[in-house]
Amino acid sequence: MNTDGFRAYLAERKMKEEQIDSAISLVDRFEAFSAPIPLAEAGRSEVHAFAAEMIEKKLNDWDNFITLIRYAAFIKNDDIYVAALELIDGAEALETLHRKLGEELGDAARDRIFEGVDLPKLGTTNDLRPPLTHTVLGRMAKTLDSELSVRILGSGLRYLEDAWYLDAKRKYEEAGSLDAYLEVKGNDFIAELEKHRDEGTLFFNQRITQEVIDHVEAHPEVRQGVRVGNVIYEAKIPHQAIEYLAETDPAKKAYRYCHCPWVKESLRGNEYRIEPMFCNCSAAFHKKSWEIIFGQPLEAEVLESVLNGDPWCKFAIHLPDDVI
Repeated sequence: MNTDGFRAYLAERKMKEEQIDSAISLVDRFEAFSAPIPLAEAGRSEVHAFAAEMIEKKLNDWDNFITLIRYAAFIKNDDIYVAALELIDGAEALETLHRKLGEELGDAARDRIFEGVDLPKLGTTNDLRPPLTHTVLGRMAKTLDSELSVRILGSGLRYLEDAWYLDAKRKYEEAGSLDAYLEVKGNDFIAELEKHRDEGTLFFNQRITQEVIDHVEAHPEVRQGVRVGNVIYEAKIPHQAIEYLAETDPAKKAYRYCHCPWVKESLRGNEYRIEPMFCNCSAAFHKKSWEIIFGQPLEAEVLESVLNGDPWCKFAIHLPDDVI
């Protein structure tokens, strides 16, 4: 490991000395674990095996996974970066659902829905998540009113800080109108993608090519959202856009499109098909920025989803009636 270089890299990010020492110790441990494979050549299998050891040794905290991601960025190893990111992305969702069902239904009813379902530990691989989602969502569909299930899921299962969306609020206020803001939002997104294309860096988990940018430009629901009155229609950029655009099989295309770590692997065609109502969690993700912009709770609905056999995931966010 390039200890001095990584130490300087972390110091630039204003980390405290004890945090840096802890991060270096964790990477040293990962390097020893992966030997004789050098970390520059390590990938998904090494990350998954190391994550299993961290779980066993009770080292699977958020900071340690962030350290792996930071080291991967430092040595420009995309395979480690994506593999570690996937292990923590959305990891809180089932635990959040467990808590919200308890708040809404009481512990006894919640425990019946989760009977035999152990909340997975941080670092659990995504292939182990769909069976749990399948069980819980199936029981919700059988025992709860669909409107109640949608409301609970639509309240959001992801941890999203309000502060992350204050820049969007500022840009909306500076734009002066919703239509003007949508244009700014779309232009900013394209500029961000172009920067990743030009620098060869990852947009979240994927590389960006001109073909991906062309796809986004051709779909305004993805680029910035489409306004019809006080409703915004939005759709997701594919999770693995390069592979998505090259794929012709609809089922495989759905797999490449889906972002959700609690669902994605079920789209490979195994027996753990997930209730489409789970996608109301994604609708909540999409409405979050608009709730911060307007300073109030909003309604969002799933119009299309790959879980339901649709070609993409599309949402309607209902803004206040008096929006300009």
